[in-house]
Amino acid sequence: MTSHPEKRSPLPRRAVLGTAIGGAAAVTLPGTAHAVSTEPAVATAPGGPEKAATGARRPWKLRDTMTTDGAWDRFLHGQDLLWSRLPTVWYEGPFLGDGLLGSMIYQEPGANQIRFTVQHGRVQDHRPEFGSGWGTARLPVGHLTLEPVGTITAVDWRLSLWNAELTGTVTTTAGTLTLAALIHDEVLAVRATAAGGERVTWTFHPEEAISPRKIQEAPPAGYTANPPWTTRTTADGTEQVLQPLTGGGQTATSYRRTGDDLLVSVGHSFPSDSAAEADSRRHLRSAVSYSTLRRRHTRWWHAFYRKSFVSFPDQRLQSFHWIQLYKVASASRADGPVMATSGPWLEPTPWPAVWWNLNVQLEYWLIHAFNHPELDSLATTLRQNQEQLTANVPAAYRTDSSGIGRSSDMFANREVGRPGTGAETGDLTWALHNVWLSYRHSMDKSLLRDTIYPLLRRTINYYWHFLTPGSDGKLHLPSTLSPEYPVVPPQDTNYDLALIRWGCQTLLDSAELLGIDDELKPRWQEVLARLTPYPVDGNGFMIGADTPYDQSHRHYSHLLMVYPLYLVNWDQPENRDLITKSVVRWHALTGAHRGYSYTGAASMYAMTGDGDTAIGYLRKFFDPTTRYPCRANTHYTEAGPVIETPLSASQSLHDMFCQSWGGIIRVFPAVPTAWADLTLHDFRTQGAFLVSAVRKAGTTRFIRIRSLAGEPLRLRHGLTGPLTVLLDDGTPARSHDLGDGTLAIDLPRGREVLVHSGSRPDLVIAPVAVSEPGAAWGLP
Repeated sequence: MTSHPEKRSPLPRRAVLGTAIGGAAAVTLPGTAHAVSTEPAVATAPGGPEKAATGARRPWKLRDTMTTDGAWDRFLHGQDLLWSRLPTVWYEGPFLGDGLLGSMIYQEPGANQIRFTVQHGRVQDHRPEFGSGWGTARLPVGHLTLEPVGTITAVDWRLSLWNAELTGTVTTTAGTLTLAALIHDEVLAVRATAAGGERVTWTFHPEEAISPRKIQEAPPAGYTANPPWTTRTTADGTEQVLQPLTGGGQTATSYRRTGDDLLVSVGHSFPSDSAAEADSRRHLRSAVSYSTLRRRHTRWWHAFYRKSFVSFPDQRLQSFHWIQLYKVASASRADGPVMATSGPWLEPTPWPAVWWNLNVQLEYWLIHAFNHPELDSLATTLRQNQEQLTANVPAAYRTDSSGIGRSSDMFANREVGRPGTGAETGDLTWALHNVWLSYRHSMDKSLLRDTIYPLLRRTINYYWHFLTPGSDGKLHLPSTLSPEYPVVPPQDTNYDLALIRWGCQTLLDSAELLGIDDELKPRWQEVLARLTPYPVDGNGFMIGADTPYDQSHRHYSHLLMVYPLYLVNWDQPENRDLITKSVVRWHALTGAHRGYSYTGAASMYAMTGDGDTAIGYLRKFFDPTTRYPCRANTHYTEAGPVIETPLSASQSLHDMFCQSWGGIIRVFPAVPTAWADLTLHDFRTQGAFLVSAVRKAGTTRFIRIRSLAGEPLRLRHGLTGPLTVLLDDGTPARSHDLGDGTLAIDLPRGREVLVHSGSRPDLVIAPVAVSEPGAAWGLP
């Protein structure tokens, strides 16, 4: 029986991992009981799908208009990328992928042909003695060319997000080519037909198996080229290109044309020198035909999109946001390799590897709120390569430490330097924060126990070996690099101090949650008690001790304690001036800023609740007059392709819509003033909650939250006036006013709660009307 809310005891409180500063646990002070409305239940048909977990009839129910294929098709049709002229470079063209195989489509340079790149996320070299830039770099596979008879005069293409398929026509002086293309189960499938005087001619062009870093520098001394490829035709008419590798392993590309259909698959094996041949042929046999593969492909994508929904009134940004979800699902799946800087779409680049000092972290943030843990290949990579992460530290520390250097292959193979030498040492700890976010959004205790806890324990141990007491009695860290900043502090780099604090507090909280009486707990407590404060000056956070921030810096490595760790945050009034000064100073020194400088600032201002300033910074990323803007197909390039920045822009939007750091869900915390209407549905938050909320005319109409794990729920709702707080069986929820617009709600696992003020609004989930029209992405 639920007690009357005015007479019940205060709700139980539990620690929230990682919300402390300097080791002091976050504490929630008890508030006063919150009166709730007791609206009469509405009868429903007995035994129907609306039956609540308790068996009672559901008195309220969301009316979700996005439940049919037709509704999704119509909505996503409005977000599609379009082309009315032929893209000439990779960052203008359509892109396809399935987390492993990837293709970008654009004009063959200098030719009257259309290129379909064929690249694969597992294809890499295997000679670690030459480093990640050369010895274990991603390697090119090849590309197809579609070669028309006549001169290309126009294209009319659509990249359908709903079907994850490119369709359209190519008009030439001789006639028309009609094509459709998709990638599924490691097969690129293209259907092309000709009309008029046109004909369909395909050619596959293998590419030299050498690091794309060759555009920047010569190979290192002692490096020998991989052997040349060979070709063969199998008994069933399949063409194969076989690429052996000097360091062992093989890449095999198989392709077969049957009628209008062309099927291409890539296999890669290591250490086997032959397994790739069978793998690539097996994928082709499984695909059967374009139509067969398309049925499986669209079934996967249609189920994928239904897991969450968001709509807001800026057409171009809304479209961009959904394209990023398509992009990350095209680039990553949990059973595949961690994303490299270019995803599966390899192009000439100085960065043909996995970069661990910002790129990896930003790549994966958006999957959480979008409710797609099945895309988390980062957590998989760290779990599967724990032995390698141990081997990356100097031999003297391998008994208890782990780490990773700045860049690596997909197996995390890159040694990390020692503090005291100016080395970059914190990257694995930061990557583990991403995995911790995966845990917090799923509350999957096995992820905490088997991956985060053992690896974080070892990364903090590595720091421990170098922390030394100073004359002030504080623990100090000898010189380490703040990523991307050109000056190395003599000690106490803020990048590392923030990660050490977060790591120690998270280990203490995790040990308690897992029931582990860890012998290292006193050490972590000592670090939190004695670690030197963050170096600051009159401009805010410094790079490190005796090293002010006085050169333009594209990275926010010196501000991690603000974002994304939230150790120093806006809920601490005493830190607001410091946060503001630091962010203002960071952007006041211009020249080095890049796209992620703007997305990072947008997320920091979203934390402060300033949605207008946040969107102002985010729009700089889309301003073509900036030095490194978002490109026509929503990809991004500096000296080469870098996939993380557009993906982080989606996270900046998420930070405006809903935040859940510090154990509090904040609904619509920083929505720009111009966006009066906004809809969220099954937006996943920390604590494993699914949030649905609707904002109309600048006012939150209702919030519905479903608990997947039974974690404590604290909601900063943004509502005014008396609140109605109802469980899914129509009974008032036990709730407690914590002040500052925050409500604690007792919500058991598997149950839902509805929160609104005033009379009950229409509980409708639907797209909002566009108030800021914008052109489609692509080349419309």
